[in-house]
This record gives sequence, C-alpha cells and structure tokens, in this order.
Amino acid sequence: MSSNTFVKAQKEVINDAIKELVDSSVFLGVTSYGGGAAGTQAQGSNFGYVSGSDPRTNEIEKFPFASDGNATDVGDMSIARRYMSGNSSAENGYVTGGEPTPSYNRIDKYPFATDTNATYIGNLSVVRQETSGQSSTVSGYTSGGFPYSNVIDKFPFSSDTNASDVGDLTVARFGTAGQSSSTHGYTSGGFAPPYTNVIDKFPFASDTNASDVGDLTVTRNRAAGQNSEDNGYTSGGQTTPSIRSNVIDKFPFASDANASDVGDLLSSIAEFSGQSSTTHGYSSGGNAPPTSDTIQKFSFASDGNATDVGNLTRVKAGTSGQQY
Repeated sequence: MSSNTFVKAQKEVINDAIKELVDSSVFLGVTSYGGGAAGTQAQGSNFGYVSGSDPRTNEIEKFPFASDGNATDVGDMSIARRYMSGNSSAENGYVTGGEPTPSYNRIDKYPFATDTNATYIGNLSVVRQETSGQSSTVSGYTSGGFPYSNVIDKFPFSSDTNASDVGDLTVARFGTAGQSSSTHGYTSGGFAPPYTNVIDKFPFASDTNASDVGDLTVTRNRAAGQNSEDNGYTSGGQTTPSIRSNVIDKFPFASDANASDVGDLLSSIAEFSGQSSTTHGYSSGGNAPPTSDTIQKFSFASDGNATDVGNLTRVKAGTSGQQY
C-alpha cells in the first residue's frame, strides 16, 4: 500500500469514528460537569444549593442528590438578603438581586469545587428583587422582578462582569418561577397584578423578547421552578395574599402548550427555592406559614407527589436555588 493510500484510509477511519460519536446520544446528552441537558446547566448530578433567606441571611447551604439527607452550611454570600434568584454554570453558583429595601442589583458567585464564600462580581441592569433565574451553558439570565419589571438580563459565565438587558417578558411581574431547556429560558407565573398563570419563553441563541407559550393550571406567584431534560415544572406558590398552593405543574419543552397538574407538594407553601437533579425536582424551605426547613423531592420519571428527604440547617423562606 502506498503512503498516500494509507493516509487516506486512516482519515476515513477517523472521520467515520467522529461521525458515529456525534450521532450518538452519549455525545448529545449529559454535560461532563453539571450533569444537565446539552445547552444548559439547569440540572445537576451532585448537590443542590440554597442561598440566602427570609429572615435575611448570607448563608449558602448544600444537600446531596445521590442520597436523601440534610443540608450543611458551606459558605456565605457577600451580603445578607432574601428574594434573590439563582443560576448555575458548570463550575459556579450565582445569586442575583434581592432585598432589603432598597433592592440590590448585585451578582454573587461561589465555586462548586470547594465549600467557600461567594464574591461580588457585577450588577444587574436594573435594581430589583423577586426575580427568576435561567441558565444556558454560557450565560445566566435574570427575568422580571419588583419593582414591576419585564427586563430579561443576561451575564456571561466566562468572565466577571455586569449583566446587560437583552429583552422583555410579555408582561412586567414579580415572584416568577424560572426553568431552562437546552435552547430556551422560561418564566412562569408571577404577580402583575393580578396573579398570573402565563408561561413565557425566550431563546438562548439570540437576544430578543419572550413570547407567551402557555398557562399554568393555577394563577400564582412565589412558586419554585424545576426542570428535567424534557419538561419544566412549577411547584407551590401563592394564589392570594393568604392562600398557598401545593400543586406541581408540568409543561413540555418540545412544544408550546399549557401545563398539567401532575402531583402535590407535602403542603401548600410559597417563598421557597427549586433545585433540579437529572432525576428529580427539589423544593427547599418556604413559608406555609409557618416557615419550613423541609427538603422535598418529586420524580421526573413518573408523575406523583413529593416526599420529605431532609432538612435545611434551619427554617428558611425567600431563598434562591442552584445545582451542580
């Protein structure tokens, strides 16, 4: 065999191997760090995180996904606050906005690799609280908020810098829940006023406004958001100033459609944070009242009720959630 023929044959073998790898579900499935769907860090394989709370605290806690267990205190935010939103990259957790009055626009970052404090790395474009967070593989998003805002902010994971305003929700509102697919961010529910059931969707690929793609089964705000690879979930929330919900809603990422009621939380509760593993959605703490320290989870594989799987270090509400 000539040298040219040998080289050509070797190239064909390599090209065939690359094509097989690209076509395989393994290559297109789970990311190597966060364990989430391709295009997002919105699912984790290792730990769920809970940051801040009402009453105001700077605490960052984490709990395991591999087994049911209690949370531990692993660090502090740069300042004590409540009603923030959370984002997750492959390597870091982020906390944006929050309260006390006046609201904050700061963005905090803390590493997943070590248990340590967060650092203040930038600002949102608008000072606000009670926002929702969404995450692609390269950027964090913060949407809505109080004072009544329709702003969708985006900040990069690759560098520590301020967020930029990249689009608008369909209606200004606060107390929304956030979900992320591999291609889009979702913002569900909120208080406009009145309480709303709107599910908004905006693309990660381009900076543009959100579109209304469906409705929740219950109008509510201060719910928690979770997501599997295929579906978004909105759990709990506040339906009136004095009435809470225990409903777990599910809506598909593959098509624009209304949510369906697929289960119940342990109790009717609001003002808590959501976390997502590759197999389960988690809801942590919250205000029933009274305020709770319960960590509960529900399955993505089958529709059903949540179960009690652990406790936070103390009772907390108004927290934000992250996952690794």
